Amino acid sequence: MLALVTYDVFTDTPFQGNPLAIVPDADGLSTAQMQTLARELNLSETIFVMRPENPAHRARVRIFFPTDEIPFAGHPTIGCAIHLSGLTETTGDAEVAMTLEENAGPVPVTVRRRDGRVSAEFTAPLLPECCGTVDDCGLTARALGLSPGDIGNAIAATPEVWQAGPSYLLIPVASRAALARAWPMGADWTALTDRAGTFSAWLFVPGAADEVHARMFSPAGGTPEDPATGSAVVTFAGLLTHHGHCAAQGETALRVMQGLEMGRPSEIGARMVMQGGALSAVRIGGSAVKVASGRIRVP
Repeated sequence: MLALVTYDVFTDTPFQGNPLAIVPDADGLSTAQMQTLARELNLSETIFVMRPENPAHRARVRIFFPTDEIPFAGHPTIGCAIHLSGLTETTGDAEVAMTLEENAGPVPVTVRRRDGRVSAEFTAPLLPECCGTVDDCGLTARALGLSPGDIGNAIAATPEVWQAGPSYLLIPVASRAALARAWPMGADWTALTDRAGTFSAWLFVPGAADEVHARMFSPAGGTPEDPATGSAVVTFAGLLTHHGHCAAQGETALRVMQGLEMGRPSEIGARMVMQGGALSAVRIGGSAVKVASGRIRVP
């Protein structure tokens, strides 16, 4: 039997945020066994922890959707680092720095315990790249059960595909009401994601000055809707920079609110670091709370 723990990530409150399964001692597992366990657990992502290749690093990890392995993801990185830090089991303020080896590259993470709250922040292993646009707002609207006037906002006018490990179709919507109504709609959704070349879409609408509200749909990836998607926020940093919404020098901070429509509110912190007008780093942060521990059969 294998040890298994679960955390809720990008939240301070159990049973909110994004659930994550962690298998802490996965060195003896094959890829097929990992995929079987991820499919059995059926959460948006499961992370498997192994001995690092570089002894200076904390661990090597592999991350799986229920349907496939992915090179990098946000909430598994946050939740796994918090678990490995041991700070959820201690009292008093403390800080632990570590590097996790992910398929996309090494990911530095800092975990902090302050005033009883444990949070982590990582630097994304890859900077976001634009892979194209989808100029058909009619198809986009039909794919989400919306009207063409619901597509576009002050951040961007049309959907764009961005990648930083996983790829996402980033879709600007015009209002919180439109965001709440959106849902993937059959053949039109398939046509939209086929045109975009990615099966995951992240919808966003600006809120307060430093706030964005979002939803993420990936039914073909085994996640009809995701409560919090850190890797999508990394790609969103690229879109923000591309459209001139970040300061040309220094840091721009952002809070992303996701999961409200699912009853699992989540908050993702993002810091975009600019040097000479170009994006030099994206940092993603948030909290996590332990929910369960137990054992699971080896496939």
